[in-house]
Amino acid sequence: MPDFDLFLLPFLTGLLFAITLPILGCYLRLRNEWLAALAYPHAAAAGALAAHFFALPPTLGGLALAALAGAGKRLERLKGDAAYALILLAGWAAGILITSNQPLAERLGHALFDGQLYFAERTQFITALLASLLALALLYRLSSRLLLAQLYPDFFRMRGLAAWPIHLGFDLLAALLLALATMIIGVMASFALVFIPPWLAARRAGTWRNGLWIASSFAGLAYALAFFVALYFDQAFGAIFALSLILLGFVVA
Repeated sequence: MPDFDLFLLPFLTGLLFAITLPILGCYLRLRNEWLAALAYPHAAAAGALAAHFFALPPTLGGLALAALAGAGKRLERLKGDAAYALILLAGWAAGILITSNQPLAERLGHALFDGQLYFAERTQFITALLASLLALALLYRLSSRLLLAQLYPDFFRMRGLAAWPIHLGFDLLAALLLALATMIIGVMASFALVFIPPWLAARRAGTWRNGLWIASSFAGLAYALAFFVALYFDQAFGAIFALSLILLGFVVA
């Protein structure tokens, strides 16, 4: 039987993302940009691999390339799934080429896609805590403007206000938070958290605020279940977590 005390910090680190990413996912779903949950992690993975190739800190490279992708999407005025599809394909292609030409990067590539949650230490926990608190505070501050921009797009134009800083700020927030999550819990676990809980909340919630609570609570429950099942039976966390979300999703739906 595993010593669960040794995995307390990894559990808490992942739980922070399990609470925060579904809330981010609700806003992405509102904007019809759920594909960002795959695009930004792939960009982050490519950036981390590129940084490793040049003997730089992988986390720095992942965050930098994800932020560049988020800002570039807005600056080039690309919208919707087309922009995220291009980012996704570019990140995937770059990652494949780097791992094919740098054997030492192949192990890092597997770690990025599968996640490194069990190896999270105090530094990762503190980083995840600060990032989650900052993300929640910014989403709370931007929430009304994001809802207005999506539901009443002429509101800002009629009042002579610029909406692009709000969109750019949200794009950068989504890119950086997903990039950080990718470095710890992996590409597919991050995607599952952003996609499945908001999808279920949209089917059940009567109000926007209830939807945020439902998405976050459901994800936290599924995460706790998956973490202990994967640890107890010595299985890959990402796969167990995805299956837990899917199975609980069928029950709820």
